[in-house]
Amino acid sequence: MLFRSSLLAVAALIAVPAAAQQAPVQTRQVGTARLENVPEIPQDIRDAVQRYQNYREARFQDWLPDGSMLITTRFGSTFQVHHVPAPGAARRQLTYYGEPVSGAKTVPGKKRFVLTRDTGGDEWFQLFVRDLDGVGQPLTEPVTRNQSPVFAKDGSLLVWSRATKGSADYAIMAADPADPKSRRLVWQGNGAVGPQDISADKTTVLLAKGISNRENHLMLLDMESGKVTPLDWSVKAKARFEDPRFIEDGKAIVAITNAGTDTRRLVRIDAATGKMTALSREPGWDVEAYDLSPDGRTIAYTLNEDGYSRVIVMPLAGGAGMSPSLPRGVVTALSFSPDGGKLAVGLTNATTAGDVWTVELGNQAITRWTQSEPGELDPAKLVEPQLVRFTSFDGLTVPAFVYRPKNAAPDAKLPVIIDIHGGPEAQTRPSWNPGAQYFADVLGAVVILPNVRGSDGYGTKYLNLDNGPLREDSVKDIGALIDWAGKQPGMDAKRIAVYGQSYGGYMSLASMTFYSDKLVGGVERYGISDFISFMANTEAYRRDNRRAEYGDERDPKMRAVFERIAPLKNVGKITKPMLVMQGANDPRVPQSESDQVVAALRANGVETWYVLYADEGHGFLKKANNDLRREVETVFLKKLFAQ
Repeated sequence: MLFRSSLLAVAALIAVPAAAQQAPVQTRQVGTARLENVPEIPQDIRDAVQRYQNYREARFQDWLPDGSMLITTRFGSTFQVHHVPAPGAARRQLTYYGEPVSGAKTVPGKKRFVLTRDTGGDEWFQLFVRDLDGVGQPLTEPVTRNQSPVFAKDGSLLVWSRATKGSADYAIMAADPADPKSRRLVWQGNGAVGPQDISADKTTVLLAKGISNRENHLMLLDMESGKVTPLDWSVKAKARFEDPRFIEDGKAIVAITNAGTDTRRLVRIDAATGKMTALSREPGWDVEAYDLSPDGRTIAYTLNEDGYSRVIVMPLAGGAGMSPSLPRGVVTALSFSPDGGKLAVGLTNATTAGDVWTVELGNQAITRWTQSEPGELDPAKLVEPQLVRFTSFDGLTVPAFVYRPKNAAPDAKLPVIIDIHGGPEAQTRPSWNPGAQYFADVLGAVVILPNVRGSDGYGTKYLNLDNGPLREDSVKDIGALIDWAGKQPGMDAKRIAVYGQSYGGYMSLASMTFYSDKLVGGVERYGISDFISFMANTEAYRRDNRRAEYGDERDPKMRAVFERIAPLKNVGKITKPMLVMQGANDPRVPQSESDQVVAALRANGVETWYVLYADEGHGFLKKANNDLRREVETVFLKKLFAQ
């Protein structure tokens, strides 16, 4: 384990007698961050963080007409768009914004693209169109949220959805990408509506209206009249239809859905009748993404098999498929080249941050297009996570990935970090996880990442096990994991900490209210501390979606549940130290959620560190901020594990 010499020094530096907890908050500024009660960071910790934070990754965005690629990668502080002309070729940076670019899509048939970015993590996304050289021209209006850009096949029409401040309703907008001034309102929707595809003759747009993360409805928008016609079969199904696209001149639709099954499958749907014919043939696992070849004859899709991805390519009409021999990991992108001869695959795994590969459809040859730098890390020394399962309080089997330090002594009892994902409808997968690798190496900790009930990837029934009043059953899964870890060889039952972000931040807080006696402390980033105040203050465009998952606070019975389970209402049960981090511009879990729980913890005399970033939102996307976050976490966790 590294830094044994500094461990006691750090603990001594920040140890505070219990009686002194009511002392004034010690505040200092580091860059854009305000740090409260956080001591100075030792240089050896800064150095260790840089070793794990200086890697780069390549994220596939789109093909260009000549067969070259657009990717996003970081050279400096934020992710920007780069052009890669050929396999192994140098990346040419195209954008130079201070804010990260969240996505880029090529205008079909053109050497132009539309990019998406926000300001300070506020998620009020703007669209810009630009050539490979030049300056981006804005397509959208300031102080609006713009998403789901979809092109007509000839590139002459772009449609997207737009929300405005204080409203939960989205409008459908349209423009010719070559003329930003052509922007116009096509239809003012009601609720979370977004375009999915445009018919070949550009007269009809396929829309999806989100009801919850488990249900949406499909509709057809007539571009000339602005009339919207619901596809009634999608309403009756009470299911999700993901990435729906027109095929057969609009007579049919391809989509990923859980309609009629527990897991998500790829289906062909008759647009008029809703009759579904399965295209994928692998029951038991979710189809997670797909793409159609330009000629519409071939389909590629990925299966999520216990967290690992498998790519399958097959004729759309049916017949034998093939599964290319890609490295084992998690697929992040899937896209046919403009000529249909290649399939681009974004891929990440435990020892590779993320790169782009291609598969030749003719001979199945695999080519690596990008070779991202690991920084100073030796991939051979990185940990491969172990997939385990433990039994929860009611007999449910819960999966988890475990990262164990490679160089731990055989008889060592190691500290444990339970890292809980957000969502809650997300899934921890064996992709690149620099935090887990770092904590295993630098802290010598066993890092456990569970997929508690309510996680995605294990079927609809499993996904729904924490809904509404069942919320705390997922917290009890963490209790079962704490007990399981305490009985494992090499894990120290007296040194277990919880850690999480977003919904995982709520889980960290809730676990501390349930199991403070079994934990040494907790870390939470932008977590929900009170569901009622969260519902009141989260952005309007998210509120109904969150009510469908968590429950409706306007219902007296559900409100009573929220009053009972809110960590803020149970904060007196937290007796161990907490580290809280927040972005001031977070539209999802606003700063008030962190402010109020920090104040309550301190009022109870609990040692509480707080870091607030002025230029971040829901997640810390600027490198300097993410570096500081990891430094603070390291000092805090070292202190907990040294006690």
